[in-house]
Amino acid sequence: MDKENLLEEEILASFERGEWQSAPNLNEEIAHFSAMASASLTKNKRVNIRISSRDLEDIQAKAAEEAIPYQTLMSSVLHKFVTGRLVEIAPGLTRPSTRTRGKVVRAG
Repeated sequence: MDKENLLEEEILASFERGEWQSAPNLNEEIAHFSAMASASLTKNKRVNIRISSRDLEDIQAKAAEEAIPYQTLMSSVLHKFVTGRLVEIAPGLTRPSTRTRGKVVRAG
């Protein structure tokens, strides 16, 4: 069984044992995070770029694998890049690399 399934099973077992409690101010928390999501996901600018047809085809294929529109995938990748959350995977590695002062280094 892979790590993700094990983690899901641990979380479910913990929930079933009653170890999880709702936040005391749940409605406020939902409103807060909903507002944050709306603000960060608002798309109010249009950008035109020129990319190779091969890159566009690859992006469209990856988006189809993820079952999302290719423009959404491109926007997500750009957002992750500018917020510093885009993770590179070096050739031959099976897990994401980590960044140190702008340099990509192999994860431990």
